[in-house]
Amino acid sequence: MMNLLDIARELRAIAQGGLTYSKDPFDQERFARLKELSSLIIQAEGRCPDFVWPDEIGYPTPKLDVRGAVIHDNEILLVKEVSTEKWTLPGGWADVNATPAENVEREVFEESGYRVKAKKIINLIDRNRSGYPPHPEYIYKIHFLCELTGGEPQVSLETSEVGFFTLENLPELDLGRNSHKDISLAFQVYRSPENGYAFFEGTE
Repeated sequence: MMNLLDIARELRAIAQGGLTYSKDPFDQERFARLKELSSLIIQAEGRCPDFVWPDEIGYPTPKLDVRGAVIHDNEILLVKEVSTEKWTLPGGWADVNATPAENVEREVFEESGYRVKAKKIINLIDRNRSGYPPHPEYIYKIHFLCELTGGEPQVSLETSEVGFFTLENLPELDLGRNSHKDISLAFQVYRSPENGYAFFEGTE
């Protein structure tokens, strides 16, 4: 059964598609109002009283979140988010004009100061159906196993601490960005090279 967040997302997607493709000015007004109503549904939940969907163009699609699991000497790299004061695998939204692997390598460097090479896909999940707390956007997440190649710990505008931790001694995780299950699976792939998924991003 759909909940209000599911309904709001779908209404927003219909509205955005209509605003993109409709040529009739009256339909444009109707789709604009539909988008407003989809924002009001989320506002009415009480969690986000000022929420408004961002203005976007084109056909609505899920967003992509990339996360890098960097394991060295049986410890995993985590960064402490300024916004939540909790720990997460470094990563974030994928940018255009870069492959998923290039995106995760950049995110790890920007958030932690470490240079890495993405080696294998750990998993690709639907965030909405994987036990994460609700989020307005519909999101796919790719976790990459990454190899440490250089750099040194360095915080950023988004991160206040950088550290390596064993699986048995993890700090308080930001459960909106990663889960204990994600990190446990990363260790499984790290310890068993036959697991995980290879990927190819070249042109040759």
